Amino acid sequence: MHPWRNISSLSYPQIRALQNQRLHEFINKRVYPFNPHYRKLFDDNHIDPRGIRGVGDLARIPFSTKLDLVSKDDPQKFKEFVLAPDKARLMTPAVMVEALLRGKEAVQDRLVREYQPVFMTFTTGTTNTPVPFVYSRYDLDNLNLSGARMVELFKIGRDERIMNIFPFAPHLAFWQVLFGAIEGGVFAFSTGGGRVMSTEGHLAALARVKPTAILGVPSYVYHLVRLAQEKGQDLSYIKKIVLGAAKAGVGYKQKLAQMLSSQGAKDVRIFGTYGLTEARSAWAECPADNDKSSGYHLYPDKEIFEIIDPKTGEVKGEGEDGELVYTPLDGRASIVLRYRTGDFVKGGITHERCPFCGLMTLRLSNDISRLSDTKDLNLSKVKGTLVNLNLFASVLNDMPEVEEWQIELRKHNNDPHDVDELAVLLSVKGSVDESAFASKVKDKLTVTTEITPNEVKFLPLAEMVKRLELETANKEKRILDLRPKG
Repeated sequence: MHPWRNISSLSYPQIRALQNQRLHEFINKRVYPFNPHYRKLFDDNHIDPRGIRGVGDLARIPFSTKLDLVSKDDPQKFKEFVLAPDKARLMTPAVMVEALLRGKEAVQDRLVREYQPVFMTFTTGTTNTPVPFVYSRYDLDNLNLSGARMVELFKIGRDERIMNIFPFAPHLAFWQVLFGAIEGGVFAFSTGGGRVMSTEGHLAALARVKPTAILGVPSYVYHLVRLAQEKGQDLSYIKKIVLGAAKAGVGYKQKLAQMLSSQGAKDVRIFGTYGLTEARSAWAECPADNDKSSGYHLYPDKEIFEIIDPKTGEVKGEGEDGELVYTPLDGRASIVLRYRTGDFVKGGITHERCPFCGLMTLRLSNDISRLSDTKDLNLSKVKGTLVNLNLFASVLNDMPEVEEWQIELRKHNNDPHDVDELAVLLSVKGSVDESAFASKVKDKLTVTTEITPNEVKFLPLAEMVKRLELETANKEKRILDLRPKG
């Protein structure tokens, strides 16, 4: 089966027509009849589900957010978003005819496969409470499909070998790679990441397995390649690096490519991916030079993405900046409609044919940042300043001298009522004039962020690795907010 069949060559009007049809059917045949939360939401807002006939009607449905899924008083609230079909509603005329033709047991088995939850992953990050999202076998088939589509995009052949170093955890990234490799018919060795297999174990596994593709979190991939470089380990067999669970910009890709090249891996392609637990899916870049990005190729037969103004909720046009909003077209088990992801996309979504691979699928800009990473800092006693901490990452990752970095947010004198302070902690390559380089860092950050750090401090790499928890945490501790609460 070609994983992109039926959508890879559709024009934008054809894609929109397909989405209109699927949205109407999904709302009326799955969501409104079987989802407790959205049935009540539609009724409370006097929304006739039959009136949701296409993408243009989505604006009638209120947004959902992660806060809708969590409750201190009801830890089981997430179940309100799970399709819960009752037998009476399932027994449509079509199902009864199917039972007559195929037998009741066959129909029962199909319905169990379609709706019965059998698997679960959790959200991370923006709330203190991880939110479970459950999958039926039908949803796992969709997870397999998105994985196979990515394998096809990456041009990973069946004679290649994957090394999956994403952390073993109930989070999307590890399982997307595992299921995608199985569906794509590609050998994959999954290590479980730094907490499961030591870094020394990873280096030994690299030498033994000789993977052509490595898939993992950017910080840990970089850490592993850096150690291999220190040991002079041959990496000439590596052809592709696939990164997920965190943003990887041009500067990071170029530094990583240079390191790999020094260990014999020439012309390595480095791909970014974007995953969304609430969608139970991930999307990827196609092959391009490491200083360019195709954007993430979307699956318009499986979902609708909108770009909205984060303040007004107004839907933006093609290529415009805004917050990403997700609506599924083909899910079972956990379902969210018009879900505000909290991710801000510069460049939005484009409808044009991909200049790198030629696919006509919609593409999402790879310039994505978390709205929650914009902090309100009281840098003077007069007023607060909104600071986008993602800009610090873009500056520091692009500086070739910087090996690792961490940001600390503090209060002056540790007084919760005093002004905020921002410190940049650095580990650098080789030897630098620390005073001159600190000034260079401050100047670059001031120009880009309009904020001058209070301190630039240099730390040994080993200490920085421990501070970032590169070998022990699912995600590195890149930004620490140490401000006491007043």
